[in-house]
Amino acid sequence: MKILLSILIFCFSTTIAIASSSSVYEKAGDMTLDDAFDSVYQELEQRNFYVVFTANIGENISRFKEKWAANYNKNKLGGIRSMVFCNAWYANKVSNEDPTMLALCPLRLTVIERSGKTHILFVKPSFVGQNSPALPVLQEIENTVIEAIDAAMEKASGRSSFNEQLQK
Repeated sequence: MKILLSILIFCFSTTIAIASSSSVYEKAGDMTLDDAFDSVYQELEQRNFYVVFTANIGENISRFKEKWAANYNKNKLGGIRSMVFCNAWYANKVSNEDPTMLALCPLRLTVIERSGKTHILFVKPSFVGQNSPALPVLQEIENTVIEAIDAAMEKASGRSSFNEQLQK
């Protein structure tokens, strides 16, 4: 009985650790939310991921500020924007390996401003498809998107630094 309980506790704690540490890629930097958003948009499109929809979630939910009162924006986020994007070639590759993983298509990421820093958040396709035959393709997609995020944040950071120098 003790062994079974120990195994259950180990499995549960391992699952929690995996979920909290590896399901979302997060990149933060010192730039405006708009600079980061525009930069990642461009970087994704350069890699043939076409942005099909954008949403200013922060602006949309701000209409409920009075109605939600104390429950509105408890984390004091300075903004929330999201984009939905897709690459038809990758969608075809995923569908050839495991059509159920098309649940990831189109992909999305969210850009938030918190405590003076901008954060890009991206759910890792490889985490969702851990047991899928499409895992190698999902990892390739993930790596390409993360490469775009990293390049975008580097470029946006450079722009922000340049703009700050101009203001001085």
